[in-house]
Amino acid sequence: MNVTREDVDALNAVLKVEVAPADYEGKVNDTLNTYRKTAKIPGFRPGHVPLGLIKKQYGKAVLSEELNKVVNESLQKYIVDNELDILGNPIPKEGDFKGDFDKPGDFEFEYEIGLAPEVKVSLSGKNKYDYHKVKIDKKLVDKQIDDLRRRYGKLVSSDEVGASDMVMAQFVELNDDESIKEGGILHSSTISMEFVENKKANKALLGKKVGDKLVVNPEDVSRGGKDTAAMLGVSEDELEGLSDKFQISITEIKGMEMAELNEELYDKLFGEGAVKDEKELRARIKSDLEGMFGNDSDKLLTRAVYEDLLDKTKVELPDSFLKRWIKLSNEKEITEEQIEAEYDGYAKGLKWQLIQGQIFKANEIKLENEEVIAFTKGLLVNNYAQYGMPAPGDDELTQSAMQVLQNKDEANRIYDMLAEQKLTTYFKETVKLNEKEIAYDDFVELASK
Repeated sequence: MNVTREDVDALNAVLKVEVAPADYEGKVNDTLNTYRKTAKIPGFRPGHVPLGLIKKQYGKAVLSEELNKVVNESLQKYIVDNELDILGNPIPKEGDFKGDFDKPGDFEFEYEIGLAPEVKVSLSGKNKYDYHKVKIDKKLVDKQIDDLRRRYGKLVSSDEVGASDMVMAQFVELNDDESIKEGGILHSSTISMEFVENKKANKALLGKKVGDKLVVNPEDVSRGGKDTAAMLGVSEDELEGLSDKFQISITEIKGMEMAELNEELYDKLFGEGAVKDEKELRARIKSDLEGMFGNDSDKLLTRAVYEDLLDKTKVELPDSFLKRWIKLSNEKEITEEQIEAEYDGYAKGLKWQLIQGQIFKANEIKLENEEVIAFTKGLLVNNYAQYGMPAPGDDELTQSAMQVLQNKDEANRIYDMLAEQKLTTYFKETVKLNEKEIAYDDFVELASK
């Protein structure tokens, strides 16, 4: 077995694999002899089929399979031994194959490879980035307290419709002249006043009492699409043929009685004795919000650096090779047009992987197994906390983390999360941060871009 490399240019090369009979004959013969022992061919007893007949029937397939194995093994060994940093995998060079399957002897195969480009990332304290933080003011803390009180409150009957009430009503489909449509929709449902954004409809409902009737467009008292369909008890596809006029008869009005700020609520929220009064509640909420928005601030910074590095870091790719490799390696058939349409996005992702890889390599940033397990355990603890459940003991938690990491997709997701966390830490420690405190609504708008 002999593998040689021929460079086409800085990003493309050809690996030539020369295979001699000694590289494959032994295993091919062993396989054919095994077939001979088990083959069931009419006219011959098992184990007594002539080897020539076995070779005639199975020889080419066995030879092809064995050649494929030895060639792939030799390619991978060459790549590892010579520390080649390649993109994708080697792909057969079109039309280049030497050898005769009818008269097996020497074979020669050629494979194209795409070489990873050299990447130089320029990032230091000279690089300055805005670091946006949410201004945690009284208004934001008040809103969070109201949300918590509402979440732990209870629904009570109301005399008339208020701005945040739940309105139970019967919906009846009408004709254009507002007469009841024969065979039309008749369905009881609920309107959440908080989500009625149509000003006219909202105003019409406010102050109404049980027994009152009014005509509305269902889309005006819902969030549209699936929500409108659910409100009327139909599928989303059926909405197109329905009237935009419905009579609603109010059957019940429920208002939210917010939970009182007392020790019972504090214990439910944070555990027994953790918060004792409203002053401590406000301090705790402010601290929690700072932690929550701190993560979002980090993500905004990482996004800004990511976009800047993608724009300013020169990375050339073996585009023609990669497009051919994508086509050959895709499980489903993919057209040239599809590849061209999606290639820019693929190339952008690959470029970022190379940039990130260079940052990790240059700064000796690693994802150690112990760190990955600890990180996974932290995710599990958070999941338990979300459902108000105590986390199990450390041994059980470690075992659960190991089970999660056995799932390839979950493991990749967790590795990506930890890699991004380490990358963000590196950015914060390396670049100059220009801290900017902005209002919550402005922060949300910035994050949504």
